[in-house]
Amino acid sequence: QVQLVESGGGLVQPGGSLRLSCAASGTIFSINAMAWYRQTPGQELEGVSCISSTGKSTKSADSVKGRFTLSRDNAKMTVYLDMNSLKPEDTAVYYCAAAENPFSDSCTVLLRERRYPWWGQGTQVSVSS
Repeated sequence: QVQLVESGGGLVQPGGSLRLSCAASGTIFSINAMAWYRQTPGQELEGVSCISSTGKSTKSADSVKGRFTLSRDNAKMTVYLDMNSLKPEDTAVYYCAAAENPFSDSCTVLLRERRYPWWGQGTQVSVSS
């Protein structure tokens, strides 16, 4: 059974930084495309960023481009979302997601169509002064 455990959320001031981590188990991590989504109350789930199974490609939403960076460490079966220059509008529950997509250099379609069968429990990020 695939399990995803997020960590690293918290309260930060505008302009600050956070690193979210997502540790996976129960899967062959290297064949998974990984992604982060976020959601605020009353809003739809938003795809934030994804990374392909090969690690060669990432895709980010326009709202976070240039501020958020997604990376993966296959040996640790973990993905990291480095969030810089945080804004109040980044406040949300952030969810990690995984999908088997072996040997693929792309994750764009998966992110857009939300084709991830496995999800973590979410971690709260709050940006406020």
